[in-house]
Amino acid sequence: MLESVTSTALSRALDALALRQRSIAENISNVNTPDYHAKRVDFEDRLRSAVARGSGDVSARVERSLEPTRLNGNNVNLDTETLSNIDTVLRYQFAAQALGGQAASIRAAIGRASA
Repeated sequence: MLESVTSTALSRALDALALRQRSIAENISNVNTPDYHAKRVDFEDRLRSAVARGSGDVSARVERSLEPTRLNGNNVNLDTETLSNIDTVLRYQFAAQALGGQAASIRAAIGRASA
């Protein structure tokens, strides 16, 4: 597909959101693991900056959560993970639809040009 700032940014957002979903799943699976620190995926601010510079090309970072821990040293909060998962799924669906719409527009334009 033709690369544009928008398509690059949407593609990177999908990659980062998929990474966030995997991190959330790992966090939930380790909710009772002593000394486990939740993972957080950060990319939105860097993506916003990259788009403003005309690129859209960034990579997500996985960082350890600095939230307070329970007595066993674990800081996974199921409520936080559940809400983050819902938000991530909705963002992923939106980005996928937007990228699909771009692809459909390009296909339509190519079809008109060849007719």
